[in-house]
Amino acid sequence: MPSALPSGEPAPEDGSLPDSALAELAEAPASLYLHVPFCATRCGYCDFNTYTAAELGSAPGASRQAFLDAAHAELALAARVLGPRPIDTVFVGGGTPTLLHAGELVGLLDAARAHFPLSDGAEVTTECNPESVEARYLEALAAGGFNRISFGMQSARGHVLRVLERTHTPGRVADVVRWARAAGFGSISLDLIYGTPGESLDDWRTSLEAALAQQPDHVSAYALIVEEGTRLAAQIRRGEVPAPVDDLQADCYELADALLSAAGMGWYELSNWSRSGHECRHNLAYWRGGTWWGVGPGAHSHAGGVRWWNVKHPRRYSAALQAGRSPAAAREVLDADARRVERVLLESRLADGLETDVLTASERARLPGLVVRGLVEIGENDNRLRLTLRGRLLADAVVRDLLD
Repeated sequence: MPSALPSGEPAPEDGSLPDSALAELAEAPASLYLHVPFCATRCGYCDFNTYTAAELGSAPGASRQAFLDAAHAELALAARVLGPRPIDTVFVGGGTPTLLHAGELVGLLDAARAHFPLSDGAEVTTECNPESVEARYLEALAAGGFNRISFGMQSARGHVLRVLERTHTPGRVADVVRWARAAGFGSISLDLIYGTPGESLDDWRTSLEAALAQQPDHVSAYALIVEEGTRLAAQIRRGEVPAPVDDLQADCYELADALLSAAGMGWYELSNWSRSGHECRHNLAYWRGGTWWGVGPGAHSHAGGVRWWNVKHPRRYSAALQAGRSPAAAREVLDADARRVERVLLESRLADGLETDVLTASERARLPGLVVRGLVEIGENDNRLRLTLRGRLLADAVVRDLLD
């Protein structure tokens, strides 16, 4: 079951932003996120805003074409609100974006380009389930302007994939990576999950080594989080599978960092490693508080200290745009202190670290204690706070101890 949206204040029906937010944006570039809410099946651990055909039924407004029409309308709305600013990154996520026909995905990108100029060298990414594409499909995406792809590998061990209820076989990843290289994708990422019930440290090593054998440009490695309302949470509650073990997840993280680093991939965010120049610029825009517009059901956006989020169900999303209204469910206008705290939360996750000038005097007074505990380092030349490996394992606790 998809997670609930946050609460907030009513969002304007015309999608407009406060003058203060628009003034802050000036002509700065922005990012676009496009959320495709469809999946062939729902994985047992997933609480993303996605829907299977059985869940959507045949009612008007929830079809693939209704979604595409609405997404095109929201892109036009974004252009009216933000103005013709350049777009640095486009990211298509889900769900399973590659359940759409290749021409439909390229059509969404074409619509974005019709409303916004893409920056030179813009990063254009789509997520992809390995089982959902063939070589010709990837060739069509690359020819249509996609230059980065992220494959949901998750694991190289069949029994782990079965617990996660993933539909692809382990060997499929090698095929799709080879096809993506041949199609001309300039950057290929693999997504992994560790800490799945029944997964051993040796299983995780096998997955890491299998991923590295494909010579990816980027690897994301996420600890499994058991979300309430998912089938996996129910299985754990009934005792059918064991709960993830924190100490084992810490061991998995340390092993990932060691193997990926040895292969020439540096960490640049807590859960992300890449070869130099292949960092995900789209996600960096999130972590650095940039401007992005999220298109699609349940998508979130941020501009000039204003956050808003769309209604979740595809039918309600389509109905709003068909009626000429913004699909936003609610929004939040952040004050200066909330933005400062958010900056600490996000930038402390980055290898580049956080400028200590962002901290209050009382927060800066806590830094020596965090250094003594081996959780952070303070740069001698740039006075930036950076997490140590131990600090990365305890990142949430570090931030809690640091903030007033």
